[in-house]
Amino acid sequence: MSVPAPSETTRWRCAQCGNLTRFDVTRTTRSRDYVHFDLSGAASTESSEVLAETVEQIQCRWCKAVDAVEAVARPGVDAGRS
Repeated sequence: MSVPAPSETTRWRCAQCGNLTRFDVTRTTRSRDYVHFDLSGAASTESSEVLAETVEQIQCRWCKAVDAVEAVARPGVDAGRS
């Protein structure tokens, strides 16, 4: 089941229990990082660019339902806006 990421007009909701706020999200991310090493060898990431991201699973933190999460309209958002 593929659920789109939340946007300015939508948010996630568990269809089983109604939860709107707590989810465990398992994702795979491919990124390009700029890593700076100081002279002692300690590394720090100065910038990171996400090249691709795949959401593998969304689980409701309240009822533990898997694949019951849906995208719903945020309150106060016009239905015609996307």
